[in-house]
Amino acid sequence: MTDSAAALAYVETHLDQSLDRLFALMRVPSISTDPAYAAECRAAAQQLADELAALGFDARVAPTLGHPMVVAHHDGPEDEDAPHVLFYGHYDVQPVDPLELWKRDPFDPVLETRADGTKAIVGRGASDDKGQLRTFIEACRAWKETAGKLPVRVTILFEGEEESGSESLEPFLHANAEELKADFALICDTSMWDTATPGLTIGLRGMAGGQVTVRGPARDLHSGLYGGPARNPIQVLANILADLKDADGRVTLAGFYDGVRPISPDVRESWDALGFDAEAFLSDVGLSLPAGEKSVGVLEQSWARPTAEINGIWGGYIGEGFKTVIPAEAHAKVSFRLVGEQDPDQIWSAFEEHVRTRLPGDCSAEFNVRGGSRAISLSSDSPPLAATRAALDAEWGKSALLASGGSIPVVNSIRSILGMDSVMVGFALNDDNIHSPNEKYDLNSFHKGIRSWVRILDRLGAMALADAPEAATA
Repeated sequence: MTDSAAALAYVETHLDQSLDRLFALMRVPSISTDPAYAAECRAAAQQLADELAALGFDARVAPTLGHPMVVAHHDGPEDEDAPHVLFYGHYDVQPVDPLELWKRDPFDPVLETRADGTKAIVGRGASDDKGQLRTFIEACRAWKETAGKLPVRVTILFEGEEESGSESLEPFLHANAEELKADFALICDTSMWDTATPGLTIGLRGMAGGQVTVRGPARDLHSGLYGGPARNPIQVLANILADLKDADGRVTLAGFYDGVRPISPDVRESWDALGFDAEAFLSDVGLSLPAGEKSVGVLEQSWARPTAEINGIWGGYIGEGFKTVIPAEAHAKVSFRLVGEQDPDQIWSAFEEHVRTRLPGDCSAEFNVRGGSRAISLSSDSPPLAATRAALDAEWGKSALLASGGSIPVVNSIRSILGMDSVMVGFALNDDNIHSPNEKYDLNSFHKGIRSWVRILDRLGAMALADAPEAATA
């Protein structure tokens, strides 16, 4: 029996214990956004560090100004040419509100059998990201228990603030760059195409966003006295935001589409072969009519086109009952998803100019930019990605989809600070209720996710034994 076969056999005979360890981590309410749960975040970090240390990792809980990081290192094989990988995940979770919509205690995980006989792990963090990071740990365990070693050198970084803005991440990467430097990163915070088709994310949209405030009169006014002659900031802001898109759904900001590249014929052909059902995609969320660029299909809009969205708007009286007031100011939160070579600073500057040129007299605007990140495109034929794809193909019996995804800021941080690209492979599904009540992670995703990482580590280790591209596609 080969080393990988033995590790895969271990996964099969120890799945129940793997679930027990996942449930133990899910029972810790590590909600990073709420200071009341700071101790629980520390407890989750310590639990992971202790477990990794028991597996032979040099592991520690590393303090930050916010929630701690977990950093762990494990040597690879004696072959000095074996790759060194950095695996990233996060142990913090979203708040559980609204609690009344949960079927059970969010931090009392359960294995639920559905009507069709399939099973799912239900509880906060099941998919995002405790179940996902657990698949990697359990794969490392399978290798250690059967071969006594790992096929590659591994550094692990688990963050505790991903769900609350990652304020400590970049300072930590800068301060610990030498320790965290590896050949490439592995990130398991993405999803599959469907229950039977694994996915590799080779592109991420960037982000620009912030808040705009439009001010008019010096104070809130009685609309019975000032209605008509007084400028209404809500109306002004609504008109300006309505002008963000034209009748065909295209964004009207000056230079907005600079740097947006069309998808290649090969990529378009592979997407067309998926049989994507745009009507079903929209009907799942109670919609029926595509609202984006009229000349672009729904899947391409989601994966390869930039967007402009209004994420919140308020002003005046918004409480119960009715108050006839003309407000002194109005506010909106606006975000842009970016692709290709779009520059987030340039996009936000164009938005500010869009607002200012449309402001009528007696009105002013103030902006609070939240920051931004560029889109990322990864080579579809790099040796690490090719090795990972071959491993997924072997486990799932079908070719992994090369897809684009939403923004994952850590990928940009790892690239810009550590000088490394990332291989993004995850086993979540679109119906996992991430960030919502009754979050779940299919047992099949968890089980085959562990098996997939066993194979991926094996392929990555073999990649260094010969010419890398040949080994990766063997």
